[in-house]
Amino acid sequence: MKRHVALPFALLAGALLAHPVLASDGNCAAKRQALEQRIEVASAHDNTAQQAGLEKALAEVKAHCTDASLRQEREAKVAKYQVEVSQREADLREAQAKGDPEKIASRQAKLAEARAELADAEKALAH
Repeated sequence: MKRHVALPFALLAGALLAHPVLASDGNCAAKRQALEQRIEVASAHDNTAQQAGLEKALAEVKAHCTDASLRQEREAKVAKYQVEVSQREADLREAQAKGDPEKIASRQAKLAEARAELADAEKALAH
């Protein structure tokens, strides 16, 4: 009976631990806290390999993470996606000039994806 109760929790915990965004949003304190929580879950489930990896990540965050460095990374990401959006817009204009409906649809989809990535990066920068 214990196994049936623990299994869904273990699956949920595994899914949460596998989600990289959980430790990458917020400031350095939030990163540390998220890693510490993940270490507790790994420890509770006797997952020593995962715990060791998380402890190494926590040590790196403690040693190198600053709010200024996070902001700089986010600004660089926004700039990268701005360039990508510009490139995708140029690709779309080129496809429209050629008049190939299949290429136009493909370029529109890629542009929409690039714009969504840019919006996510801008949202992260705003926090």
